[in-house]
Amino acid sequence: MKLTQVKEMAKGMGISPRKMNKSEIIRAIQTQEGNFPCFRTSVEHCDQETCLWHDDCISA
Repeated sequence: MKLTQVKEMAKGMGISPRKMNKSEIIRAIQTQEGNFPCFRTSVEHCDQETCLWHDDCISA
């Protein structure tokens, strides 16, 4: 997902993404959704294959 899309999603959830990078914004969204803020924190493997961010997370 592109940064502009992520920012719009965050704004729609009441998150102000002003000085955050993409990873920080996604983690804030994950927290707001009640999920663990794990975006791009896994060293080798992620088993959360149904996560909205999975493809962006493991492709980095």
